[in-house]
Amino acid sequence: MTLDLRAHGQSSDPGDWFTVERLADDVAEWLGQLNEPPAHVVGLSLGGCTGLALALRHPARLRSLTLVNAFARYRPTGRNGLMRQLKRTWLLLTTPMPTVAAFIASGLFPKPDQQRFREAAMASLGQNRKRTYFASMRALSVFDVRAQLPSLGVPTFIIAGDRDTTIAPAAQHLLQRSIPNAHLLIAHDSGHATPYDQSEWFNRVVLEFIGGH
Repeated sequence: MTLDLRAHGQSSDPGDWFTVERLADDVAEWLGQLNEPPAHVVGLSLGGCTGLALALRHPARLRSLTLVNAFARYRPTGRNGLMRQLKRTWLLLTTPMPTVAAFIASGLFPKPDQQRFREAAMASLGQNRKRTYFASMRALSVFDVRAQLPSLGVPTFIIAGDRDTTIAPAAQHLLQRSIPNAHLLIAHDSGHATPYDQSEWFNRVVLEFIGGH
């Protein structure tokens, strides 16, 4: 089961400058409305950060947590990562959203044989409102839960793409060191979109983790 976060997809846009914590509270409220047992939460990037905040703020809602290319505090991946972030921000301020989407998709799926993923990402991202994307970037830039990680009591599985140019490897290792009993697994030949570029491997290891909890 999946959901659209606040202001994303078919969810309503209240027009506020939301935080990751606000997104986590939304998810907790949604899970409560389902009246289901605690959930196995899997999140990629912004979704992973939202899952992390959810586990810290509403641990009773989770049975396990899988963080995919997520972080406790954002820092660009070296000089190249910083330059990509600056270019993405410049494009967001000066060009239509489809142009921003094309730039992001090319970084997510740079290989020639990933064209179908690249086109799908362009189409999906290109439908976002620029304000929503900027608000998401802002929310991630101020997100910082490093000090809270040792208190996280939910079984946690961390997956990191070894070719991720968005999230620095140090961010994944910090999660592993700081979250009690967290397990880190590196996805080889994978970028930021691991569930897509290593889908068979990803599905297998996540189902194995969930099966153990």
